[in-house]
Amino acid sequence: MRGLADVASRAQQRLARIVTLIATRLKKNFYVYLATIFSLFIVVDAVALHVTANMRQTAFDAMVRYRFIVPRPDPDIVIVDIDEASLAAMAKDYGRWPWPRQVLGEFLEHLEAQRPRAVVFDILFSDPDVYNPDSDDYFDAAIARTTNTFFPLLRLDEASDSLSQIRPAMMPGVTPIAGTAQTDAHVAVVLPHLPAILRGGRLGFNNIYPDPDGIVREYLVYRNDYGWMIPSLPAQVIRDLGYGGPVEPRVVLNWRGKPFSYRTVSFSGVFDDMASKKRKRSPTEFTNKIVLIGSTAPSLFDMKPTPMSRLHPGIEILATAIDNLKRGDYLRYPPGRALFPLLTLAIVWGTAWAFYRDAGRDKIDQLFGVWQAVLIGVSYASINFTNTYVDLTGPVTVGLAYFTTARIYAVATSRALETSVLRASIERDAKLQGVLLLIDVGGGDHAFGERALDRIRRRLQKVGTEPKSVEMLKGRQEGLWALFENILVVSWAMPAGDRVTRSRVDDDIAAITGVVNAALRGRGTGNGAITWVVHEGPISGGEGAKGGWRALFAEAQLRWLQADIRQGGTRS
Repeated sequence: MRGLADVASRAQQRLARIVTLIATRLKKNFYVYLATIFSLFIVVDAVALHVTANMRQTAFDAMVRYRFIVPRPDPDIVIVDIDEASLAAMAKDYGRWPWPRQVLGEFLEHLEAQRPRAVVFDILFSDPDVYNPDSDDYFDAAIARTTNTFFPLLRLDEASDSLSQIRPAMMPGVTPIAGTAQTDAHVAVVLPHLPAILRGGRLGFNNIYPDPDGIVREYLVYRNDYGWMIPSLPAQVIRDLGYGGPVEPRVVLNWRGKPFSYRTVSFSGVFDDMASKKRKRSPTEFTNKIVLIGSTAPSLFDMKPTPMSRLHPGIEILATAIDNLKRGDYLRYPPGRALFPLLTLAIVWGTAWAFYRDAGRDKIDQLFGVWQAVLIGVSYASINFTNTYVDLTGPVTVGLAYFTTARIYAVATSRALETSVLRASIERDAKLQGVLLLIDVGGGDHAFGERALDRIRRRLQKVGTEPKSVEMLKGRQEGLWALFENILVVSWAMPAGDRVTRSRVDDDIAAITGVVNAALRGRGTGNGAITWVVHEGPISGGEGAKGGWRALFAEAQLRWLQADIRQGGTRS
């Protein structure tokens, strides 16, 4: 154990020497050098790396999940849910899944009788029902009698395009982009096989493209494949209903809450009521509604992770996209993204200036904390009160990284960078004259708090012209040792007989006591001036300096006890 302690002690001493070496060479210029390095990163990141841009994902998830103003779901959007209860209830007559498509045909006929604005299937009818061809014909005929039904297609990976025989011009709803459309291009897609769906042309892809971390935050409105615009299913619905739509190819989804926020009814409950002679549900339940037919049953595997839930039903994501495009309240990022790197640079250099000018640890900590809170507050407010998400994650994160590095350097090198009269005395092998100024700042009506004392100490380090040490003796002692509580000790060392320097020290003493008195008056407490004493004497340079300063301090204390006070009344 002792061997480990010796190793730790040597390592600590070596680390202290390294820190001292760094501090003596770089001094406060470290903060400028560090800010320069951070500035280079900010510029390169804005142009090429985009690291800070990717940081927004986690912050966005937290803010949208815990915002206190959540937009309400559109009441005109209704989900008919093929849920687990429906699968179980209908299994005895139709099997668990897939059901014969005549079931969906009959459901569509009853639904159309109520005149909904649109019926949107979140089901890909890619293959014929080889066991029930008549059932397919029934469903196809039911679709043919509608003008408001919409169906998805599946866009396959682009790597399969060369194997496809389908050209974009062959696909219903796909339009060429002027001057860019490639007529000989092929796209790999899975289209519905029912003829009525293809003739109707109300098609759109329903692929969901998550971010690289697997979370769905955005929705692709349309694809530009070889100069052909392939609309998404929500874009097709909104366009046909006359709402227009965004010009952006993708939008950030403005979530309406956790899953099952939209009005949802069970498929089996509605289907049984439609077939019943004594109907209990309203005959206008779906009138003028946008009806989405899909599944939230986990066994059908249509679940995606979103900022709101790790298991968000695909039909709810589709409803959110349609709702966003219909209202136009999808989330946007503000223009002029160059402002964010500029803001980050301002934070870094403002913090660097505060450290370089030694504004004080408490003050720097408070100001930096306030600015961080303001930036986070602006982001949070933007996502609650507007549809523009002001993403300040990058400035906050980079600013915090700079502040943390600078703060560690400031703490680690504080002793090495502070003026130490004792260290200077040990390093000078000559006869010296030591001067001690003791100021009582802890007694009577003018007792200062610990933070106020620290501010005064830092300020006194900048007062005067001669190098000095400013220390605070503080604590809670009893009996005789209470005499050493809350005393500011200012010390100077100069060559013996140097009257010019000694005269300047007197000027510094006057300035220092004036500053402390002014601080006392600024507090509006106390009836008299502070109590202080000056004592001086010879100090040996080299290793004998430690004993000399101890003796000088003891003599100064004796003078104080003997009421040899130069200003400010007597010590109580």
